[in-house]
This record gives sequence, structure tokens and C-alpha cells, in this order.
Amino acid sequence: MRAFLVIVALSFSMAIMISVPAGITANQEAAQSLTENFNSTITSMQQEINKSTTLIECQASPSQGIPSAMSSARRFEFGRTEVFINETVGDEIRTIEGVKDVVPFLQKSSEETTSETLNTPRGSFNISTPLYTITGVCLNTTFINNYSILPTNITGRNLCEGDSGVLLMSLSLAEYYNKGVGDTVNIYGEPFTVVGIYNSTDQGTTRARTVYMNITDAQTVTGQTGNVSRFDVYADNISYVEGIANVIKAAYPELYVTTYEDRLANLQNLQTTYTTTLNNAESTLSQTQNVATQEIIIAVAATSIIVFFVMLYTVRERTKEIGILKAIGFSGWNIMSQFMLEGILISLMAGAVGIAIGSVGAPFLSSLLLPHMSLFGSGGRFQFGSSSANPAVPELGSVAATPDPQIMLLALGGAMLLGALGSLYPAWRASRIRPAEAMRYE
Repeated sequence: MRAFLVIVALSFSMAIMISVPAGITANQEAAQSLTENFNSTITSMQQEINKSTTLIECQASPSQGIPSAMSSARRFEFGRTEVFINETVGDEIRTIEGVKDVVPFLQKSSEETTSETLNTPRGSFNISTPLYTITGVCLNTTFINNYSILPTNITGRNLCEGDSGVLLMSLSLAEYYNKGVGDTVNIYGEPFTVVGIYNSTDQGTTRARTVYMNITDAQTVTGQTGNVSRFDVYADNISYVEGIANVIKAAYPELYVTTYEDRLANLQNLQTTYTTTLNNAESTLSQTQNVATQEIIIAVAATSIIVFFVMLYTVRERTKEIGILKAIGFSGWNIMSQFMLEGILISLMAGAVGIAIGSVGAPFLSSLLLPHMSLFGSGGRFQFGSSSANPAVPELGSVAATPDPQIMLLALGGAMLLGALGSLYPAWRASRIRPAEAMRYE
């Protein structure tokens, strides 16, 4: 029974020695993944911004209230307000000097909603979000060829001028509906044929559920005939951009206007935020590694002490037996090796059980023993992903703590070594007992 209890105690100590390094490795991989995602996101955004030096984005903004030019607004569960503006405003903007093209878009969220988990520094919350977003685009051949108004990486075909009653669907939405190219799907109760499925990371996050269709179809099914959500205004050259933007801001206060300089400033702010986030992750990872080192030292010390006292008690309990063995001719070395072997075998069995426990329970044990990685200062969890609410945030997949086979073998060898070291003094003490004294011991 004593040997069984010792094995149980040592096995949990061994499991800790296996799980803690696995947790550290998982955190390091997660931090590395986050860094790569951040760098990739910043690079991608920088490339997109550099391509749009003559682009002026004009978004219908709810922050100005709802002026006479606005048609309607709707508030969703997540607090998002969708605002629309009459498309004739685009015709007026097109008359401004230096304007090359005005490309209208209509974006509207679905009536259907889905539950989504949002991870925050204070825990996880379930929120209700629209199931998908409709993006209506003007299928003008000039717009399609000259500007990036449609997604890429299409299975099937892309939209083209003259299309009606058809749509492009994101891969995630196609998987949700279990639809393929050629199938029919109902959008706002109206049937549309899926002509293409896209999986393009440059359209925000790959998890986004979006459909692209002719802007006229989008206006009809959503009840927003004659309205749009935004205009992409293209200047003849970069020298006109500031002047055009100033005219639009003055004439149309209901529009939120951003230029290349604004987007570049936003990117720099985002990069600063990302840098702070990475610094927080690295700082917390360093603290976690220090905690892990302390826990491993404690586990090693506890293992050695347990073996030491158990073997010391065993020697004391079997003093008379030692005397008998010496009386029949066993040498001091025979006695010493016997007790050391016993300590090693106990530790070996405990190590095997500890490896089994650590293999199954490493994620739980590492989560229990190690502080959570914080990206936002103290108290946060290392959970950071993109969402429909913040598509600019790169996604971080969860990384499970999986013990390394080399760590397992090292832990097993360490268990045997600790068993030998813990048994060394008790075994040496047993070998020094005189037979006459041992025979009189009660």
C-alpha cells in the first residue's frame, strides 16, 4: 500500500514535469503564430493601401445622425447600425473636378442571425450576429476590370456584366448551407443561383460569410431600391485627392470620408497596437517561463524528498532483514544495490504512470499550473481572433499543449535518476548496518 501511494504521488509529480514544458511550448507556438499573423496582416494591408493612392472611400455614417439624404437605419443585436444614402449622391460626386470614377456598393446584413463566441480579457461571451452580409456591386465591365470590386480565388466563375439572379458565395457560408456551384440558395426569401464560391483571405477574414451579387438585385431583395452604403471615388491622379475629399466633406457631412493618408495613419495606429500586444505577449510568456521553472524545480525536489524518506523508512523497517542477509554472506554492496534498485523501480513505475497522465491531461494541467497568456495586460487570456466585428484583427488558432516524446523519455530517465539519488543515502546507510546490531533491532 505504501509503495502504491508513493507511486501515485510520484506519478503526479512526473505528470507536472511533462505537462509544464508542453504548456510552455504551446504558448511559444501561439506567440509565434500571432507574430506571423500580425506581420502578414500589416503587410497585406500596406500592399492594399499602396494600390489605392487615388481612392477616396465615402461611407454612409450613422455618427452624423440621419440627414434628409439618408433613407433608413437599422440596429442589430451587436450594436451595429446600418445606414444608407441615395445613389444619386454618387452622380453628384462624379461631377466634381478631378473625379475619374465613382463605384457604388450596397452592404446589408441578413435578417437571420447566428450565435458567436467573443473572447475578451474578462472572459468569453455569446453574441448574436447576422448570419451573412450581402454586398451588392455595380457589374460594369470597366469597374470589374479596373478596380478590385470582386473577390478572387473563385471555384466556378466570377460575376460579370449582365448577371442577375446569381451570386458569389464565401466558402464558409457555402459550407454552412452545404451548397455548391450550380445550387440554389434563398437570400432574403428570394432564390439565387450560386455561380462561384470564393475563399480569398484578402477579403477580410476567411471566416466571413458574404455573398456578392448585382447591386440592383441587392437593392431589390433588401428593400433598399435606389440606396447604397458607400462610394469608392477614384481621382484622376493623386494631386486631386485632397481637394476632392475636402469638397465631399463640405457638401456631404453625412458621409465619412477617408483618403490614402487617413488609411495610412490608421495602419500606423493599428501597427502600434499590434506592437503593444506582442510586447504584452512576450512579457507574459517570460513570466510564464519563470513560473514553469519554479514549478519544475519544486516537482523535482518533491520527487527526490519522497523517494528519500520512503527509502529511509524502508531501511529502518527492514533492519532485521538486512542483518539476516549480511549474516548469510551478503556484502555491503549487495545490500546497497538492492535498496537503490528498489528506489529506481518505484520511480520507474511512477514515471510510466506520470507519462500516461501527462499525455492525456497535459492541456488541463498546463492550463491549471501556468498563468494565462495575456495580450491586454494582467487578467486577460491568450485568446485573440478575428471576428465580424473587427476583421482587421488577425486570427489566432488555439494551440493545445501536447507533450513532446523526447520530453517524455527525458522525464522517464529523470525519474530513474531521482530514484537512484533519493535512494543513495538510505541504501548506503543500510549497507553500513552491522549484522549483530541489526539482529537485535525490533
